[in-house]
This record gives sequence, structure tokens and C-alpha cells, in this order.
Amino acid sequence: MIMKPDAILVLDFGSQYCHLIGRRIRELNVYSEIVPYDITPMEINAFDEKLNVKGLVFSGGPSSVYDKDSPRCDPKFFDWGIPILGICYGHQLIAYMLKGTVKPGTKKEYGIAYVNIDKPIDVLEGLGKRERVWMSHGDTVYGLPQGFEPLAHSENTPIAAFRNSERRIYGLQWHPEVVHTEKGRPVIENFIFKVCGCQPNWTMGSFIEKAVEEVGDSIGRSGGIIALSGGVDSSTTAALAAKAIGNKLTAVFVDHGFMREGEPEFVKDIFQKYGMNVIIAHEKNRFLTKLRGITDPEQKRKIIGEEFIRVFEEIARKIGAEYLLQGTIYPDRIESGFRKHSEKIKTHHNVAGLPVNIEFKGIVEPLRDLYKDEVRKVAELLDLPKEIVWRQPFPGPGLAVRIIGEITEEKVRLVKAADKIVAEEIEKSGANHDLWQYFAVLAGVKTTGVKGDSRAYGHTIAVRAVESSEAMTANFAKIPYEILEKISTRITNEISEVTRVVYDITHKPPSTIEWE
Repeated sequence: MIMKPDAILVLDFGSQYCHLIGRRIRELNVYSEIVPYDITPMEINAFDEKLNVKGLVFSGGPSSVYDKDSPRCDPKFFDWGIPILGICYGHQLIAYMLKGTVKPGTKKEYGIAYVNIDKPIDVLEGLGKRERVWMSHGDTVYGLPQGFEPLAHSENTPIAAFRNSERRIYGLQWHPEVVHTEKGRPVIENFIFKVCGCQPNWTMGSFIEKAVEEVGDSIGRSGGIIALSGGVDSSTTAALAAKAIGNKLTAVFVDHGFMREGEPEFVKDIFQKYGMNVIIAHEKNRFLTKLRGITDPEQKRKIIGEEFIRVFEEIARKIGAEYLLQGTIYPDRIESGFRKHSEKIKTHHNVAGLPVNIEFKGIVEPLRDLYKDEVRKVAELLDLPKEIVWRQPFPGPGLAVRIIGEITEEKVRLVKAADKIVAEEIEKSGANHDLWQYFAVLAGVKTTGVKGDSRAYGHTIAVRAVESSEAMTANFAKIPYEILEKISTRITNEISEVTRVVYDITHKPPSTIEWE
């Protein structure tokens, strides 16, 4: 049996920084998981099969604790004996629910602030007398519940940190998870190691052992199909599954016609070298027919998700496979709204895009709790080739979600040609090493242009390039103008139907990385 890792659960009250808290904990080799704010102690006890839950973090959030419908945690946690750290809204919530005083601040604090550390003990151990931090709040704690003591203050916040050492409950008005807080990491370390007593026993190596064991236990002697796309997520899942069930695994690559240039050949070549049984399902006409006349992006994703499953089912019947493995990762589940109170940003074809009725005995997702950079670490430990490990992400629905509006064979041809030019020019320049993704979008807009001294009325291509570390947030990349000029010139010269090229300069949020 693999040892259960120590873990911290992060209760999500709606903060834009919630997932940063989870990542900062994982960076310290302690497992963390984001859970709904209204989770119950009984539900947390259910985690005991796979985790040693050693502490809770209450995230920030946009609500005011004294509003009627503001989110509240289960009050049993305060007497449960498990350590709690409240951050921003979580800090205010602890004070308010335990009969302290929370009111609108005389001055709101947004951005860089300075706090005075009155008692550098417990979670504040090792901090100086005055620390530079990141604040983002309008409400303030003015009075503490019985048994609590203040630990820090700022110019506008009389109680910027507090504790009840006997109950091991702590509050911070500032955000230690944000990089602008200079000594945020030591605060998180103090909580998870000194207060909660966690051991740094969650590593990618231990994850691999546990994932292989779980896949083996889930599938047993049955056969399994891995939905292989050629990206790092599905490739890593394939490598883990091969370790677990060996020749009972079949990799199926569905060529729906919306892939990058040369993608099916690339995938087949890579994985056949590993001795894996690879089936390429050529289903271009099938998918185009199903998507005829469809313009809504969510409907596109659901149709593609269902057709993927139907293709896998047909192949599974022929080879006797009973389980489907997918490379679903944590951001896929987050954006598809997998938690009770989370907002669905967009359906991922392999999560919320799946049909209700599925023939498989089960769907196995060994990477479901990992971020992309963590998947890459696993892939390196599994000795996957660099061209797989560091490939830029590519959506499962492929170019279908890079065509705004109805999909036609002609539009696929255009966006595929433009996408190839974008990739070639960025990779030729070396700029790709600093980028998360770079691609072309057929914007669904026609504009007037001039070609050969004559009026032309053609398509608009949007170029998108972003920097990110985990895809939960992203900044548009400041690509040098010379590279953008080469891309634009080549697209308008080589693709006669295109008259205009634009560059997307929107961060995530407020946009998403993909256009649909």
C-alpha cells in the first residue's frame, strides 16, 4: 500500500486567489485540494481513505460577512480541533461567526500595504516588525471573539492578524499566497508545518506510485482504452496506464479533422516507438456532419464530446475493452464547474461535455487533481520525449473551437494553414520558449482589403499568444512587432481568402485562453 499524504483542504469562498493558495501549499510538497465552502466535517472525514487532512484554509471572497446571503462554513469546524487559517474574507468570517466585530473599513485597502507585526509568533514566526503585503478588502475586523488575541495591525486595519492558540485558529487580513506579499511563503510554511504538523510527503514520484496503483485497482484484468490526443496530459495518462495494465491498454487517437497539420502521423510515430498498440480512427466526415449548422460554442463542445465517446465505444466493443482513460486535469474540471458552487466558464469536452449514457464500466482519470506544470513533472519522471512534455496545449475539440461560428471544411483549411504559419514563425524566432500557447483563430468576421490593386472582401485571422504557468490565469505575450509582421504578411500572402490579421491583447481573466 502507498502511504497516504498529509493534506490541507482549501475552502473556496469565491476568491480570485483561491487556487494560488492550493498551489503554494503543493509547492511545499504537501497535497492540497480546493473544496466547496459549505463542505461538512462528515464529507471531510470521507477524504480519510486517501488523505491525512491536517488543516483547513478559508479563502478570501467578494462577499461581506454580515450580508444575509454571504457564504458561511459549517460552525462545527471551530470546535473540531483541526487547525484553521482564514485569509481576507476567511479572516473576517472567523471573527464574525465567533461573535467578533466586522464592519466596513474607514478606508479600503487594495494593493500593496504595510503591516506592523506586534507578535511574531505561530504563523507569523520569523517575520520582521514591518512587512510589505498585498491587501484586497473593504471590510475590517474591529473586535475579536473571546479567547482570541491580535498579532498584527496596519494603518487602516487595527486587527490585521489574530490567533486562538488553544483552538489553533488563525486569521490574516492580507494575502500570503500572492507574490506581492514579500514573506508570504514563510507564513504558509509556519501554518502547514509548525501548526498543522504536516510532512512534505507529496511528491511527483509518490504520485506516480499511487496513480499506477489506482489505475490497476480500477481496471483490474479488464482492457482499457486511453483517449490519446498527443498532448502532454493524455500522453502522461497513457504512460501511467501502460505501467499499470501493460498490454491490456490500447491507445486510440480520434482524427476528427480539426487537428494541427501532421498531428495523426506525429502521434502514431511517437507511441508506436514505445511498443504501445495505437489505433488511428479517421472520422473527419462524421464530425463535420454532426456539426453542420452549429454555431454555439457550448453545443459544439458537447457534440464533439459525445462523438468522441461513441467512437471509443465502437472500438472498445471490437477489442473487448471495458474502461476509458482520459487525460483530464484540474483546470479542466474547474472551468467546467465541477464543484457545487463554482461558475462554469466553458464545458470541456472530456468533463461536462460527456454524454449521460456511456457504455464503459467506468472512466479513469489519474491526473484529475494535477495542474499542467505538475503533469509535466510527472511526464519527465516517466521519461516521455521532450517534444511531448513541452508541447503547447491543444484543445480536445481542436480547431473546431478556433473557428467562430459554423464549421465548414473550407474554414478548417483556412485556420489550419494560418495556425501552421503562426507556429512556424514563433518557433523560428525562439519566442516559443517563453510562451504557454500560440495559435490562430478564424474570427468569423469578414472585412474589406486590397489585393493586387483590387478590392478584396475576406476573412479575419486573430493571433493569440499567452504566457502562463498553469492556465488558470494568463497574460497576453508581448511578441516583438517584427515577428507579428512576418506572421501577418505570410498569412495574407499565402492564404488568399484572408484580408486582415489582428493580435489579441486580452489577459485571462477577463478572457479565456481559447476564444470558444
